[in-house]
Parts: sequence; C-alpha cells; structure tokens
Amino acid sequence: MSEPAVVVGCDGSDRASLAVRWAAKEAASRRSGLVVVEAVSWPIAGPALIPGMSMAAVEDVAQERLLHNQVEGRLEELSADVRREWPDLDVRTRVESGRAAEVLARCAGGAELIVIGSSGRSALPRILLGSTAAELLHTSDRPVVVVRPGAVPEEAARVVVGVDGSDLSMRAIEFGYDFAARHGYELVAVHAWSDLPMDALEPVRAWEEDWRRIREQGDRLLAESLGGHAEKYPDVAVRRVVGLGRPAQTLLEQAEGAALLVVGSHGRGTLGGMLLGSVSHAAVYHAPCPVAVVRGPAT
Repeated sequence: MSEPAVVVGCDGSDRASLAVRWAAKEAASRRSGLVVVEAVSWPIAGPALIPGMSMAAVEDVAQERLLHNQVEGRLEELSADVRREWPDLDVRTRVESGRAAEVLARCAGGAELIVIGSSGRSALPRILLGSTAAELLHTSDRPVVVVRPGAVPEEAARVVVGVDGSDLSMRAIEFGYDFAARHGYELVAVHAWSDLPMDALEPVRAWEEDWRRIREQGDRLLAESLGGHAEKYPDVAVRRVVGLGRPAQTLLEQAEGAALLVVGSHGRGTLGGMLLGSVSHAAVYHAPCPVAVVRGPAT
C-alpha cells in the first residue's frame, strides 16, 4: 500500500458507511491508500453484533473468531463497493480487538489523517458526538475529520477555515488550501473580531466600537496568515471574511452548505496540546458539514 494512508473507522452503522465513502474520495484525491478499521470489543458489551447470537453463546475463542470473520466479511463487502467507484484506490481492511479509539489511533500511526463518523450505532441527536470520535479528537496526534450524515450538498463548492493567527491556525490554512486545490473548491478564510489579540481590542472598550478599524486589523491578519499560499495554490479562489460575532458562531454560519470546515485543535488561549479549544469544540459538536480538526506535528 502507498504510504501514508487515510484511515477510517467503521462499526457497521450507516454513519460509518458515510465516513468510509468520504474517506475513499479523499484518499483517491490524495493518491493514498485507504485503510478501513473496525474494532471488536471482547466480551461484547450490550446487544450481540451477530444476529441471533445470545450473550451465553459468545464465551469461547471459537465464537470470538466467528465474530471477527463476520466483521471481516462485512468490511470486504464495503470495500468492494468502494473499489467499484474508485477502481484505482488501494483499499485494505483491519479488524482488531480492543477499544475503538485505541485501535484507530494505533492503526493510524503514520497516516495522513483519521476519518470517523460523528457517532455510531448508539447515536443520539446530531449535536452529540460519539464517544470514539470525542476521544480521538482529544488524544490523536493526527488530523481528524468528523463526517456527519447528509451534511454535504452536491453543489458544495467551498472550504471554510478558521484563522486566528496561531501556529495551529496556520496548519489549518495549509490543510484547507490543499483540500480546496485537490477538489476544485473555493477557500473561505474566516476571522472573528473577538478573537483578535487583546491590544487590538482597545478600540472597542467601553462600548466605543470602531468597526472600521476592527475590520482593517482583521483583514491585515488574514492577509498575513494567507501570505505565500497563493503562489503555492494559484488555482484556488480565496474569499476573506471578517466576522463581528463570536468566533464559533461566525464559523458555523459560514459553514452552512460548505464541503468542509477546518479548524485548529485550539487557538492562542488554550493550554495543553491534547485539549480542544472552545471554537474547535463547538465546530465538531454543532457544524452543519464535515469538520477537520488539525493538530501540530507529532512529537
């Protein structure tokens, strides 16, 4: 398999199947391999995964092997569907015992990114995130893409990226440009006024808002952050947006109908490289489209 690859988590749910298709399209555009991973916990907690199998029937090694075979068969069927649509894509499957988040992180050691559905078989409403996705977002050192059902309209033609001037914001910009270039999308770079440095907020203290100056400073930050990318990605059309609302609200509004929202895992004000900042947290829990959360380089 060509390396690095795109790794996608599967659990047999419809949302996971959506994530697999999204990951396949992304892997094909990157000319990377695709690894479809499913984790099997043993003993099974909750309803048996094999129809008609009771808890009493899954107590020995033979039944565990049967469960693995069932999952492998299902993944092969899913992979065959993927290969029919992307015949040149190198697709492999892995079934491993263990907790889903740990298995995915282990399989994605050298991957370009991890793709996962927003929630699995036990999914609750859209605003809730599955436990596996939530854990990966807090612990993985790879970029993680969370795919939501029915979130990308066929006419989607733009990628939205949050910009705040931080190092992770710069990595998010690079991720967004690369994605936009490969898929032929417009890039919308978004900066919100309340995310400006504290010295830039002086004009708005005591409710004396100087919106013109705020916009100028936001435009300047966007120009500096995007500098150099136009030469590297000359075919990507770019639109700059300076919002006057809160960063999360501004990004979510811009993400309506988008193909992807890209954010850094945290901004300037968040401590700890493995924590989600408030903006990235809001994005993955409430975004109306797939979300890519970008981290710094693995150490």
